[in-house]
Amino acid sequence: MLRSMLDGLHRLRADERGAVAVVMGILIVPLIGAMAIGYEVSNWYMVTRNMQNAADAATMAAATNAGANYAVEGKAVAARYGFADGVNNVSVAVINTAACPGGGNTCYQATISSYVPLLLSRVLGITGDGIVNGSLQKKLGALAVAKAATKPEDICILALASSGVAQGIRTNGAPVANLNGCNVMSNTAAQCNGSDLGAGFGMAHGNSDGCGAKPVSNVPVVTDPYFDLAKKNIPPFDPTTCGGNYPQEKKKGNSYTVAAPKNNLSADLNLNAGNNFMCGDQILTKDLVINTPACNNPCNSAVLIIENGELDLNGFSLTTANGSAVTLVFTGGDNSGSHNHIPSNNINGPGGRLDLAAPTSGPWSGVAIYQDPSLTSGVDVSDAGNSPIWNITGLVYMPHATVTLKGAVDKSTVGKSCFVMVADNVQFSGTAGITKSNVGQCASAGLKMPSATIPSRSVLVL
Repeated sequence: MLRSMLDGLHRLRADERGAVAVVMGILIVPLIGAMAIGYEVSNWYMVTRNMQNAADAATMAAATNAGANYAVEGKAVAARYGFADGVNNVSVAVINTAACPGGGNTCYQATISSYVPLLLSRVLGITGDGIVNGSLQKKLGALAVAKAATKPEDICILALASSGVAQGIRTNGAPVANLNGCNVMSNTAAQCNGSDLGAGFGMAHGNSDGCGAKPVSNVPVVTDPYFDLAKKNIPPFDPTTCGGNYPQEKKKGNSYTVAAPKNNLSADLNLNAGNNFMCGDQILTKDLVINTPACNNPCNSAVLIIENGELDLNGFSLTTANGSAVTLVFTGGDNSGSHNHIPSNNINGPGGRLDLAAPTSGPWSGVAIYQDPSLTSGVDVSDAGNSPIWNITGLVYMPHATVTLKGAVDKSTVGKSCFVMVADNVQFSGTAGITKSNVGQCASAGLKMPSATIPSRSVLVL
């Protein structure tokens, strides 16, 4: 009996069956913990990574938008990544007052948070961040910060809207208006019905509705870039220059005349370098050519200054000769409205052609027509590009004028392909526009174009 018991104990000691079960019973807790770490933590990482991608995209979208609805766009982008604000315990916040790494608080920030349920990780004593839907859950989150980037865009048509007009740029039944890709800008709103003007960017400080292939609203106001030319280059008004005499044209039958014969232009204009003054209204009685001296370095270009008067083409053409260049300046001391300060064509029906090339250097570089900004009346143009026809290389500056553009502006016969117009407000009608042959060469024409700053692709900074 005793020996049998001893043999049994010996066999029991040597028997290794069931050892694994014992070991597994001892290791089950740490194994479950390892599984929790391996599965749940990696799941947390994947969810957080997806959140971060969504936050990056959301904040960049908001910064690129840079408008009043930036937060709406940011949240919409986050939703496309599967993180819709207020759905399945997801929270998305987008602000535009975040601190920027380089200083300031103008950066855009997107914050995304959500809860995931705790599973095996509870074995390790992880209690989570709160009870959601009756169960312990862990809160995950991601944050991204972006800085709005901007870029300048050159402008062919700039409406300063200093008069406060609600819409600086507008159309009036102009389905064929075509600016051939040039950009337009209004310092108030822009409204284009029936035609996007064939413009590239249709920009406005207010709302840009239908203008341009790419309408852009909420653009910063563009400061008048040519205002100071008057102070630098137009001599102070001196009534003795014209002896206080400014003859005005009068209608006679179907035509207009000016009492003083010297105001009826019948001979080519051979201008001197510098300022050449004319007093009161000027009327062409035949096709004329403007001849000017060669523009040396430094350039003292020829300037034709009309004081208290308009230039009536009267159905004829006024053209700069090959090798000549001129700046036509309208100025004067009478703002009562009794004088017009414009190029016109006062005959019955269309006609007349203004064919001007601006100087390419000097104080009036790139400027073809300039209305003194001190003039606020007698400055409106109602039939630009049609009567008279405009073949112009350079800038047409009419800062207080309402300009109705009705025809297509082409380049001057002897100038580069460049046309820029600055007015208080511009209305496009009929076949208004800029011909394809009159865009793209403003730099070589001596004109620094105005530009507006628009949002560009944003940059992640955090």
